[in-house]
Amino acid sequence: MKTFFSEIRSAIIVTLALAIVCCVLYPLVVFGIGQALFHDKANGSLILAKDGTVLGSRFLGQQFSAEKYFHLRPSSAGTGYDAANSSGSNLGPTSQKLRDTIAQNLADYRSQNGMPTNAVVPADAVTASASGLDPHISLKNAELQAPRVAKARGLTLDQVREAITRNTDAPDLGFLGEPGVNVLTLNLALDRSPPRFP
Repeated sequence: MKTFFSEIRSAIIVTLALAIVCCVLYPLVVFGIGQALFHDKANGSLILAKDGTVLGSRFLGQQFSAEKYFHLRPSSAGTGYDAANSSGSNLGPTSQKLRDTIAQNLADYRSQNGMPTNAVVPADAVTASASGLDPHISLKNAELQAPRVAKARGLTLDQVREAITRNTDAPDLGFLGEPGVNVLTLNLALDRSPPRFP
């Protein structure tokens, strides 16, 4: 019986020690390292206005629909770009609903950007990402939207292209994936740009 209680006591001590290490010390160390070395990323990579208002995060897409803004790819997250309901459509390549959705997205994209009905459109312009929250579009997608945005803002095409270049993120680690244009930072940069001509 004495051995039994000794083992129980040892088990309780080990459990409490592990609880303190794993549930208190380790999270505090990781939190401290994150705040010290990666403060911006650890806090959501938030973009703030001059008055401190949160405008969004570099890593979460937002819906833009006005002509003066670059538009993101479609989203299947909730009612669109809903971070609480991140998901893709889960529709497969044989789905008629997916084909109909893509056909409608193609027609809308071509119409919004003044393109011919048979113009080639990048895939990211008409299909949703797996998360529904992707903040980036492809360079080709941005280039096709640039004339519409330049006209709506009274900017030259060169000004808009320069803004695209400044807001393009390189592939991860320099070689994983393709460069992507961050739509939120691009639209905010354009909002700060003065018109060049009436």
